[in-house]
Amino acid sequence: MEATKVGVVLIGRNEGERLRSCLASAGTAHWKVYVDSGSDDGSQALAHSMGFDVVDLDTSLGFTAARARNAGFKRLLEVQDDVEFVQFIDGDCELRADWLASALADMEAQPELAGVFGRRRERFPDKNIYHRSCDVEWAVPAGEVASCGGDVLFRTRALMQVGGYNPDLIAGEEPDLCHRLRQEGWRILSNGREMTWHDVAITSLSQWWRRTKRAGYAFAELIDRYRGSAESSWTRLVGSALAWSAVLAGTLLSFLAYLVTGSPMLLGLAALLALAVVGRIGLTAWNARRNFDNFGVALRWSALLFVSKLAQTEGAMLYLWRRRRRRKPQLIEYK
Repeated sequence: MEATKVGVVLIGRNEGERLRSCLASAGTAHWKVYVDSGSDDGSQALAHSMGFDVVDLDTSLGFTAARARNAGFKRLLEVQDDVEFVQFIDGDCELRADWLASALADMEAQPELAGVFGRRRERFPDKNIYHRSCDVEWAVPAGEVASCGGDVLFRTRALMQVGGYNPDLIAGEEPDLCHRLRQEGWRILSNGREMTWHDVAITSLSQWWRRTKRAGYAFAELIDRYRGSAESSWTRLVGSALAWSAVLAGTLLSFLAYLVTGSPMLLGLAALLALAVVGRIGLTAWNARRNFDNFGVALRWSALLFVSKLAQTEGAMLYLWRRRRRRKPQLIEYK
C-alpha cells in the first residue's frame, strides 16, 4: 500500500481500552486524525500520544457520528489536501492488518467506486445473544451494495462532491450518504474481506432496544427526507416493523376483548394472530439456522429480531412525533 494516499479518521467517545486497540490498528496510515465527542476518560491525550491529530468537538452543539466524521475529514484535508482516500473507523473497532492494502487495490482497480468495505466481526460473538446478533448483522454478501456501515474506505473526491455526511442526522448517516453518492453515479462495494473487529458491548435488552429504536428513527427520517426516491430497503424495514407491531397489538387487544366479552370469535382471532407471530419467529430461525451453533440459539436470535421490530416501530413513531411538533432531534445512545 502507498500509505501517503490514505488518511484515517477515527471517531470516539469514552471508549476506554478499546480506543487504544483502535488507534494502534491504524498505524499503517500516514495521516491520522482522531475526533473526540466529549470524552472524560483521557481519550484525547491517548490519541495524541499515539501520533494522532486530535479534534475536540464543541460540546455545545451536540454530538452525532456524522458531525464527528465531517470534522475529521475537514481536518484531514487541512493537513494533507491531496489525500486520495479516507478510512473511517469507529472507536470501538480495530482494523485488520491487511485491510487497507486490499481495499486500496479495489479502489484503484475500479475508479467508479466511491467506497469499499469488508467484513466487520464481533470480537466476542459468544458473549451473549446481542453480540451474536450483531455478528450476523455484519455479514454483508460480497458485491455492489446500496449502503455501508461506519467503517469504510471512501474516495476523497466522491465525498467532496456530495458534501460529506449530513450532520443533522442523529442516525442513518451512512445510508443517507451512500444514497446521495449513488445518485451521482458512484458505486459502493462490499468486497467480503476481513476488515475490522468490533465490540458492541451490549449486555441488556434495554441497550438492544435503544439501538434498534435508533434504527427505526433513522429510516423513518430517511423515508421522509427522500419522498419519491427512498430506497426500497428503508421502506421494507419500517413497513415490516409497523406490520408486525400491529399484529402483536392485535393479538393482545383481541385477547383482552375476549376476557371482557367471552366471545369465542375474539379468542380465535387472538390465537390466529399469536400463531402468525410464533410462525414468523420459527421460520426466520429455520432459514438462518446455519449461522448458529444450534437451532435453539437461532430461535433466540429470531425472537430478538422480532422484538427489534417493536423497538423500530417506537423509533419511527418518535421521529414522526418530533417532526410534527418541530422538536430538535436528540441522540439516542445505547452505551
